[in-house]
Amino acid sequence: MNQTYLEHIKKILHEDFDAYVNTLSLPAYRGLRVNSLKLSADEFEKISPWKLELSSFHANSYYISREEREIGKHPYHIAGLIYLQEPSASSVADQLDVQPGNWVLDLCAAPGGKSSQLAASLHHTGLLVSNEIDRKRAMILLSNLERMGVGENIITSSKPDVLCREMAGCFDRVLVDAPCSGEGMFKINEQAMIDWSMEHVCACAVRQKHILDSAYEALKTNGILVYSTCTYAIEENEAVVDAFLCDHPDMELLMIDADFGRAGFDHGCVDGSKVRRIFPMDRGEGHFMAKLIKRGDAQSASLRTIRSACPKEAEAFFENQLGEMPAYTMMIQDKLYIMNHEPLQLKKTTVLRQGILAGEIVKKRFEPHHHFYMAAQNESRLLNRYEMNEEECARFLHGDVIAFHQRGYYAMCWQGHVLGFAKGDGTYLKNKLPKGLRLT
Repeated sequence: MNQTYLEHIKKILHEDFDAYVNTLSLPAYRGLRVNSLKLSADEFEKISPWKLELSSFHANSYYISREEREIGKHPYHIAGLIYLQEPSASSVADQLDVQPGNWVLDLCAAPGGKSSQLAASLHHTGLLVSNEIDRKRAMILLSNLERMGVGENIITSSKPDVLCREMAGCFDRVLVDAPCSGEGMFKINEQAMIDWSMEHVCACAVRQKHILDSAYEALKTNGILVYSTCTYAIEENEAVVDAFLCDHPDMELLMIDADFGRAGFDHGCVDGSKVRRIFPMDRGEGHFMAKLIKRGDAQSASLRTIRSACPKEAEAFFENQLGEMPAYTMMIQDKLYIMNHEPLQLKKTTVLRQGILAGEIVKKRFEPHHHFYMAAQNESRLLNRYEMNEEECARFLHGDVIAFHQRGYYAMCWQGHVLGFAKGDGTYLKNKLPKGLRLT
């Protein structure tokens, strides 16, 4: 083990140091969170093939056995009913106290666990903007939110300062789950402990403060900001919050009222009793969180909206699949997006997706996209459904066709949950599950 790191953590933990060191030889906690966009935790408990132990971190979060394998290949995972997530990671999003209709920004959103949890709190209302500056990680974020059925969402890949300047004063809630030195992930990534250095911790702290400064600009008056990391260093946690409060005196540190974890540490103007820490001794892999409110006046950016008429090629599809037209549509090149909110025109922010990607116009005909069928707000309204048996489900997930003597597009379901779609040609349902999602 990295002795420099151990000396560093001993100064933080004092009498709890030995207990912490003992946890490093234990396997990491494993868990899953039920996606309430698609079903309730009670409903999932009745069908779960895995033994579940409810965690104290969130009402939909469970511990699962370290011995469970290939959960990601199970139809429940592919259908977006669950998100594999270390249980303590589910504790952060609740601190934002998201209300229906809120505009919410997740500024460092990949891989998407917290964004999908925030989307569940909004439940198809308001707006969720999920940003990830790294393009490769942003594509993972997009894929995960698509699987989880998130629709009222803008996925972006921009520098935080660019996005927050263009959408200044627009958000009721902002989450900064900041990139950090990852001390809470050392059991998962042993190399990270070997590579740990105080220089890296300090570099992370500088970046975290810059991100928080951008988040400040995005907040409305009385907007709530939650700052979180998965590391233990005071330099990246209480010290960053202290520096942020010193630079923004209209921000107020609020109490995190929780029955999990433990209080943080006093540092500068930060009252340690108001922030929250989770250590492995608390049955989590490590988190810090602080909750703040903006008391000062905020000038809101004037955002323009854009709208496109629904192309004729798609109208019959929507009537056939949903029995009605979408509330709003937007065409970008040949791709058609649908949503419940007016599409925003963002000129400086790099937008990867806005709303639900319904499909695209190909050779003067409309071809639907996987996202249209996975979107939770569409799922209960889909009129053309094919309920697969277990053998058909296995074949579908491997990319095979299924014998069927009707024509048209069908949502392919197992136990009532949509896994994707297929196109009937009168003989077979031709598989439209994206190749990257098929089991091998």
